[in-house]
Amino acid sequence: MPLELKLSAATLEVKTEWTCPMHPEIIRDKPGSCPICGMALEPRTMALSRDEENPELKEMSFRFWISVVLTVPLLATAMGQMFWGDHVAFFSSAIRKWIELAMASPVVLWGAWPFFVRGWNSVVNRSLNMFTLITLGVGVAFGYSLIAILFPGLFPEAFRDAHGQVGLYFEAAAVIVTLVLLGQVLELKARSRTGSAIKALLGLSPKTARILREDGKEEEIPLSEIKIGDRVRVRPGEKIPVDGVILEGSSSVDESMMTGESIPIEKHKGDRIIGATLNGHGSMILQADKVGADTLLSRIVNMVAEAQRSRAPIQRLADQVSAYFVPVVILVAIVTFVLWAWLGPKPSLAYAIVNAVSVLIIACPCALGLATPMSIMVASGKGASVGVLFRSAEAIETLRKVDTLVVDKTGTLTEGKPSLVGLEVVSGFDKDEVLRLAAGLEQGSEHPLAAAIVKNAEEKGMQIPAIVDFTSITGKGVRGKVEGREIALGNRALMEGLNICIQELVQKAEERRKDGQTVMFIAVDGKPAALIAVADPIKATAAEAIGKLHKEGIRIIMLTGDNRTTAEAVAQKLGLDEVIPEVLPDQKAEVIKRLQADGKNVAMAGDGVNDAPALAQAQVGIAMGTGTDVAMQSAGVTLVKGDLNGIARARHLSQATIRNIRQNLFFAFVYNALGVPIAAGVLYPFTGLLLSPMIAAAAMSVSSVSVIANSLRLRRIEL
Repeated sequence: MPLELKLSAATLEVKTEWTCPMHPEIIRDKPGSCPICGMALEPRTMALSRDEENPELKEMSFRFWISVVLTVPLLATAMGQMFWGDHVAFFSSAIRKWIELAMASPVVLWGAWPFFVRGWNSVVNRSLNMFTLITLGVGVAFGYSLIAILFPGLFPEAFRDAHGQVGLYFEAAAVIVTLVLLGQVLELKARSRTGSAIKALLGLSPKTARILREDGKEEEIPLSEIKIGDRVRVRPGEKIPVDGVILEGSSSVDESMMTGESIPIEKHKGDRIIGATLNGHGSMILQADKVGADTLLSRIVNMVAEAQRSRAPIQRLADQVSAYFVPVVILVAIVTFVLWAWLGPKPSLAYAIVNAVSVLIIACPCALGLATPMSIMVASGKGASVGVLFRSAEAIETLRKVDTLVVDKTGTLTEGKPSLVGLEVVSGFDKDEVLRLAAGLEQGSEHPLAAAIVKNAEEKGMQIPAIVDFTSITGKGVRGKVEGREIALGNRALMEGLNICIQELVQKAEERRKDGQTVMFIAVDGKPAALIAVADPIKATAAEAIGKLHKEGIRIIMLTGDNRTTAEAVAQKLGLDEVIPEVLPDQKAEVIKRLQADGKNVAMAGDGVNDAPALAQAQVGIAMGTGTDVAMQSAGVTLVKGDLNGIARARHLSQATIRNIRQNLFFAFVYNALGVPIAAGVLYPFTGLLLSPMIAAAAMSVSSVSVIANSLRLRRIEL
C-alpha cells in the first residue's frame, strides 16, 4: 500500500498505519503487537518532530522500573535466606514466603502482562514465538511457587528438599520478567535509532516559504500552501523550500544533506534546484514545479521507509528456522523435564522444573528474528545519508553479486546537458534559417539534444516558429511542418527511411563522431539541408568511478542509441570494456536478457524513460536522481546526485550489510546451539553446573541487544 505523504509546515502528514519491522505484510490502523512474532508494531511513517515519544518504549520503561523496585528487595530476601539462613532474616520462613508472593505478584501479573497477552495470541493465531516461551517459563515458575504456598501438601517427596520443604521460585520469575523488560527497553531504544536517518531528512524541510504575489509583494506563508507555479524568493543562508527552477539570480547551494557531497554547487538561471538544500551567498527567485509529496525529499523519505520495511531473500533462512524453532524448544523443555525427573538428584522434580524453565527462557528466538531486519533498517538509513536510496532489501542483497554493469550514455556517463557545437549546411541553404527551422521542429520534443538546438536558437535571439503535425519516430528522430515546409531531423536511419540522400554529409559527420560528438541530419522539403553536431560533456567523476568499479572486477558495458563512432570515442576516453551502439529503446531490455542468459548478474544504470524497461529487467536497476521519475520508479537503487561514484558506494554498503546480517545470524544460531544444551543441564554430570532461569533470562536479553548493537555498526562504515 503506497504511503500518503503531504509536506506541511511542521510535518509530513500521513494516514497513520502501523506495521511490524520483521513482518511488513502486517498492517494495522492502530498500535498493537504483531500476530506472528509478537513484536510491537511501529508507525509506517515518522512525524517530523525529533522528540516524538515512542508509546511502546514509554510503557515498557515504566513497567521495567516498577519491576526493578519490587524485584531487588525480593531477590535480596530470597538470596539472604539462601546464604545466611533464617536465623539472620527479619521474618520467619512462613512470613517470608508471603512477602515474596506479595512482591513477585505485581511484577509477574502486571509487569509481564504484555508478554502473557502476546503469548496467548501466539497460541490463538497458531504462530508460536518468543513470547510463547517467555509466557510458559514465567508462568510455570510463578504458578509452581504459588501452588507450593497455597497447597504444599499436594507435592510428593520428589519435590521436597532435605528439610522437607518445597522450593519457591518467585525471585526467578520476577528476575526473568525484569530482565526481559530490560531487553525490550534496550531493543526499542536501539530500534528507534534506526529511524534517525529519516528523521534527519524530515528535519531538513523549512516550515515556511516567501512567495512573490502578482503585484510584486512578498508574503511568508506555510510550506503546505505553496502551489506549483508559485514564485518563491530564497535569501542567502535560507533553506530552499521546494523543488523548482531558478528564474532570477544565482548562488552556491549546499546539497550535502541530499547527495552526501560536501562541496557547494553553483546554480544559475534555468538550473533545477532541490528543496530542503541550503542556499549560500546569493539571492534567488525560483518557480516551484514540485511540492508536497512530489518533492525529491518526500520521495526519498518514501523510498527509505519502504526499504526499511522490506524483506531480504536471506531472511528466508531465519523464517524457515523460526517456523520450527519454538515447537522444537518446547519439545526439548519437555524432554529435559522428563529426564531430570527420572534421572536427576533429589528433589528431582524441582530440578526438572527449573531446568525446563531455563530451556524455555534462554531459547527465545528474538535475536534470530532481529538479525536481518535490523541490518536492513540501518543500511537503508546509512545509504540515504550519502545519496544512495535502496527501494528494497532485495536490492541491497543483490547488488553485491553484480559482475556486469550496463550504463546508458546520455545523462549517466555524460552530464545530460548537451550543447550545439557545429552546424554545417549544404550549398544553397542559409545556416541561420536552417537553425531556426530546426528549433521550430525540436520545440515539440523533450529529448536533451532537442533542448540544445532550441537553446542555441534562443541565445541568438531568433523568433522560433510554430510547428504542426509533429511526429516522433522512436530511435530515429522527428518530423513535422514548420512555416508550411516539411522538416525532418534525426539520424541516418531516418534519412534513409525517407529516401533522402545525405552522402555529401557522411564524411563530415564521421569526423565529428570520432571526437565524441553526436551528429544529426536535417532535411527541408525532402532535401538534405545540414548536419547538426551536439556535444554532451562527460561527467567529471565518471572516469574515477569506472576505475573503482574495474578494481572490484566489474565489467562495464555502454548501451546507447548513438552512432558506433561517437559511442566508441566516449568509451575510449573512459576505458569501458564494451560498447553496444545504435540500440533502439525497445531493444535495451533484450540486451540485458542476453547478458543474463550468459550467466551474468547485471546492473543497469540509466536516467530516461527509455531506460525504464531495461532497469526493470536487470537484477538491479540503478536510476540517476537527476533523471526521470519513471526511471526512479523502475529501479531498485537511486543515486540522488546522479554520480556513478554512488554505485561504488552502494555496492560497498551492500557487501557490508550482508556481512553484518551473516554475523547476526551466526551469533543467533551459535547462541541457541550452545545455550539450550547448557540450560538443559548437559554439563551437570561433568561439572555440577546448572544454569539458573535468571541467568538464562539475562543471556537471552544480552543476545538480542548484541545483535542490535552489531547492526548499528553499519552507521559508522566509510562509503
